Amino acid sequence: MAEKEKEKLEENQEVENMKEMVPKQDYEELDDRYKRILAEFENFKKRSSKEREGLYNSILSDVIEVILPVVDNLENAAKVETQDEEYKKGVELVLKQLKDVLNSKGVEEIKTVGETFDPELHEAVSSIQDENLGEKEIAQEYRKGYKIGNRVIRHSMVVVAN
Repeated sequence: MAEKEKEKLEENQEVENMKEMVPKQDYEELDDRYKRILAEFENFKKRSSKEREGLYNSILSDVIEVILPVVDNLENAAKVETQDEEYKKGVELVLKQLKDVLNSKGVEEIKTVGETFDPELHEAVSSIQDENLGEKEIAQEYRKGYKIGNRVIRHSMVVVAN
């Protein structure tokens, strides 16, 4: 331990000796440049990290967008009445497994029926008059929408009331 302290003292002494050899103005200028370059490098690391994360989310969204029609078809297959219950259970299990994978990647279904229409999340394909529903309330869903965090992958296709 004493040896490390001795090395640090020697290093500090060397730095002090160098300060004396370099004019004070030059030393301050070099010190300022060093601090600026260090700050630029830290900003570069943060910017690179954000860009990498954005690229990952973009690629993930593109891949999931291609998979969503498969999810739609599996949901439709699970709704169909069939004599073969084992077949239906198999389709439901595959659908559940695929949805679990999507959930593990942060994919969420966009809530629709009973919610207020939001053009950021929903795409209105039709409107109806219904006294039982509020203004701009979603009455029916034609196609599910999905998002990752705040980023919409696919808008929900909905019927809006009033």
